[in-house]
Amino acid sequence: MSQQEMDSLGRIMMGILRHFPERFGLKMDEQGFVDISQLVQAIRRSRSRRFRWLRPNHVIALAETDPKGRYQIEGNAIRATYGHTIKIEDLELPTGDVPDYLYFPTSEEEAELLLERGIKPTDRAMVHLSKTYQNAYEAGSVKIENPIIIRVAAKEASEKGVVIYHAASTVYTTDFVPPEFLSVVKEGDPELEEMKDNAEEGKGEGVGSPSDD
Repeated sequence: MSQQEMDSLGRIMMGILRHFPERFGLKMDEQGFVDISQLVQAIRRSRSRRFRWLRPNHVIALAETDPKGRYQIEGNAIRATYGHTIKIEDLELPTGDVPDYLYFPTSEEEAELLLERGIKPTDRAMVHLSKTYQNAYEAGSVKIENPIIIRVAAKEASEKGVVIYHAASTVYTTDFVPPEFLSVVKEGDPELEEMKDNAEEGKGEGVGSPSDD
């Protein structure tokens, strides 16, 4: 597959596995899995001119080499591990080894409200948290200019009954984060300063920003 073909296939797969399997005539099981052969047939049927070459091995290769770890393959089935807007009854993701802190991007206007009421799902079925400050900043920057980053006391929350799932290499999900576990990362915070230092080092070495990738 060319890079363009991989990108196009990835967008369609994410759409099906996260948002609209029914549009392609596919049914998920309670864990969000769909049969790989049926997925291939559905894509070829719907996008016959662009994907008549598609075979199960192409789907498997894309999933196994995805740098973000967005897919999981079990036997002959595949699913997305996060990003769903449809409710999955039982994702059965791991819940151990929760880090001390996780991070959530938001706007300046929303930050105060979240600190008062906690973080609930909005456009997704679950709250999505990032492993590092920089991960959260990059994710938030897609929709928000200069996002505010909220620090989540994840380990403490987990110890007090908040179930946090490890969905991918840098992504964790949960149903709700109560406000007592939230604080804003402010100017002068070591994590913020470290990110700035890393960005400056990247410029000095001629490395582009994440948006350039």
